[in-house]
Amino acid sequence: MAELSVNKIRNIALCGHGSVGKTTLLDHLLNFTGAINRPASVDEGTSFCDFDEEEKAHRYTIEAKVTFFDHNGYHYHVLDTPGYRDFIGQVIGAFRAVDIAAIVINAQAGIEVNTRRVFQEAEKAGLGRLIILNKLDAENIDFPKLLNQIKETFGDRCVPLNVPIGLGQEFRGVASTLRAESNVAGAVIDPSSISQSLMESIVVADEEVLGRYFEGQMPTDEEISRLLARAMLDGSLIPIVCISAKTGVGIPELLQTFELCGISPDRLVRKAKKVDAEETVELHADPNGPLVAQVFKTRVDPFVQKISYLRVFSGTLKANTTVPVVGERKGVKIAQLFHVQASEMVPVEEAIAGEIVAVTKVEELRTGMSIGELCMPPIEFPTPMTGLAISPKSRGDEQRLSGALAKICQEDPTCRLDRDPQTKELVITGMSELHLQVIRERLKRRDKVEVDVKEPKIPYRETIQAKAEGMYRHKKQTGGRGQFGEVHIRMFPFPRGTKIEEFATKERFPEMKEIHYHEESNFLWIDSIVGGTIPSNFMPAVEKGFLERIAKGVIAGYPVQDVCVEVFFGKHHPVDSSEQAFKTAASMAFRNVFQQAKPALLEPIVKIEVTVPADKVGDINSDLSGRRGRVLGMTSAGGGFQTIVAEVPLAEVINYSRALSSITGGQGSYTLEFSHYDVVPANIQREIIEKAKLEEEEEE
Repeated sequence: MAELSVNKIRNIALCGHGSVGKTTLLDHLLNFTGAINRPASVDEGTSFCDFDEEEKAHRYTIEAKVTFFDHNGYHYHVLDTPGYRDFIGQVIGAFRAVDIAAIVINAQAGIEVNTRRVFQEAEKAGLGRLIILNKLDAENIDFPKLLNQIKETFGDRCVPLNVPIGLGQEFRGVASTLRAESNVAGAVIDPSSISQSLMESIVVADEEVLGRYFEGQMPTDEEISRLLARAMLDGSLIPIVCISAKTGVGIPELLQTFELCGISPDRLVRKAKKVDAEETVELHADPNGPLVAQVFKTRVDPFVQKISYLRVFSGTLKANTTVPVVGERKGVKIAQLFHVQASEMVPVEEAIAGEIVAVTKVEELRTGMSIGELCMPPIEFPTPMTGLAISPKSRGDEQRLSGALAKICQEDPTCRLDRDPQTKELVITGMSELHLQVIRERLKRRDKVEVDVKEPKIPYRETIQAKAEGMYRHKKQTGGRGQFGEVHIRMFPFPRGTKIEEFATKERFPEMKEIHYHEESNFLWIDSIVGGTIPSNFMPAVEKGFLERIAKGVIAGYPVQDVCVEVFFGKHHPVDSSEQAFKTAASMAFRNVFQQAKPALLEPIVKIEVTVPADKVGDINSDLSGRRGRVLGMTSAGGGFQTIVAEVPLAEVINYSRALSSITGGQGSYTLEFSHYDVVPANIQREIIEKAKLEEEEEE
């Protein structure tokens, strides 16, 4: 289109459960609007959007895809998102880029497990929501029952904007419920029976329009569009539209709905912060405003290299310019801008507020980063909890594997890479076993690295539960200059959340000179040395000794956390003392005193939300209790489903999907979120420590 205005832009994410037809729908939209001109089929592996080899092999979407097309004077960016909870991070990233979440439901299957999850995530993101009932050409559809299920699950705010004319093989069109006629031939439900309540739910948002409506004057199309958008953003109205993506029935009306709903970028006011300030400002989609954009997705392409996908929220982003990036000292050069059409890229000179574009080969950019003069809120991705120790099958491939995994973690914020300080193994953590399986497939196909994996590792931690005091003298004489260092310490439990200024007081530590805090391990150490018993130039070596021991662990080889150490005395030798001697003395003093301070293992506790049919609640509660879980509560998920909220040790649910599927016949779903660390029961702690000792002996 020649000249683009913000109110003519529509940014939409297609989301929902797996196999509901999202990708097929988008392929059809692209063909219908002339954006592409070739057959596209998910089943035949020729989909325009599912272009990765893993997606073709599995027949489902793994990554969010960005597409664009023009229709009837409007410019669309439509994102196709994965339907399985294992890839929910891709959905959450896509939601930051759009204004409307179009939740696709298989009319034959009804509301499925991930439908609820994406609905909640869209609500959390503040998006307008629209429900698309797909596959109405399938057999055995009870349309009134389906509507009741939707209303039971998501509320009476879900109202059809159109209803099907015929079902199954007879599905041949849709009848509008706005300004509807009575007795439409073949309509499954009389559209006029819905029309009045729908119109009232729209006009109630504006008193003037409401007054005219009750006087018999119908609102104009512009007023309906404006009030529909307001009602959708308020969450008081969720329109429902009917289609068959495979046959194309209802597609023109769906596009009219996208136009009519009117949620353009200038309707959704975002919040942003001034850099290095807590002040929050409202952000409007003004092409002439301050430049603000955010990276919502990253892809590492074998040919194009790094691709960063941006949503422009304010201002105008231009090619061949240098722009500021929040968190970077220097600006970055944006050489080229592209509109993205799935795997293809079309160069553009600029992108105004509301547009979605990509830039290539800008290494400084990462998912969640803000570009411009204001800082967008971070994108909150779920914490990955399923880990595998991973190593290359071929010796010598360690460097290639490390680089390939680093690329995958750039692309997928729900994937984390760590190196175990004890075993030196790489540990890849993802959302589920399926998620990690797809990562291994991608490593083999894209990076030509085959890997071996071990059972998931539980990230235990070590801590203490009592105060203790002790020392260690490191003394070695091997001819010539010797080694000497002596360190005396007191050790205290330092629970997470303890305020340093309330703990590290002169009353508790009268000789306190300096405090040093390490946030990651919640480790506080206090320098109370007086009289130079340990010269100040050796204190950094003492700290290094502590930190090395914290990383290495004491009782079972797991990192230490939540400990305070006071260094209050020591001895040195004018010739034999060295940094190495004091580092060793500090590490050994830490180890010895730790063992006297009632050491304990901590295990990660996760918050689990399990959504199951109501008749399976008792079985799930019993199963969670058997896994040392503690049920916190239960809420209705609608549609005959209940959501159980519990806290349970991660070790007990690391492979929970298999058990849940067995109990519920595949109807259950769950989400995990890290909650806190707690002490491992004594009997289980003994087993873990014995196993760690056995593994250490085998390595020796």
